[in-house]
Amino acid sequence: MKIKSANFVISNSKVTHCPKDPLPEYAFIGRSNVGKSSLINMLTQRKSLAKTSGRPGKTQLINHFKINDNWFLVDLPGYGYARVSKKDKKTFQKYITDYFRERQQLVCAFVLVDIRHEPQKIDLEFMEWMGENAIPFCIVFTKADKLRPKAIENHINAYIKDLLAGIWEEAPQYFVTSSTSDIGREELLLFIDDLNEKFFKELQNSVL
Repeated sequence: MKIKSANFVISNSKVTHCPKDPLPEYAFIGRSNVGKSSLINMLTQRKSLAKTSGRPGKTQLINHFKINDNWFLVDLPGYGYARVSKKDKKTFQKYITDYFRERQQLVCAFVLVDIRHEPQKIDLEFMEWMGENAIPFCIVFTKADKLRPKAIENHINAYIKDLLAGIWEEAPQYFVTSSTSDIGREELLLFIDDLNEKFFKELQNSVL
């Protein structure tokens, strides 16, 4: 897939205010400071489409970007640590869960995980929640340029082992990425492109 256009559409905290266009939608979410904004900018080849920051928890709203005028990329607030009050954090969590439960246009979510770290409880719990609520998602390992290939393999295997020790019979699909070296960009965009094709075929068949 070639990204020809990537435009900011709206930021809000209510699912009912999200775009009404009948277009496929892909949400990106992860712990604060996992490299989400950098990944989005790498995928779209736009240096500042999503605002990056060294301060965890900067993204605090549901942010919609229209890509190639035929699908939405959604930048969601990070879960876990953020420099916000407990009251605000509860609010963020509520509209994150509201989004996943109510957003019918959502085709797939991408749960970002920093590949440098061992499996984190909060990541595993969030993935378990996604599975229990039948939300389709893939894992995106970020910052792969920081590790050697063998370490990448070991860390992925550790995640798969922990996932299969829980509710999963088989592990979700995953991608290995790096925002600084474009690792995984083509694979991720091809995956989205294939899902878009299926989405529009089903939409066309439902109209006929």
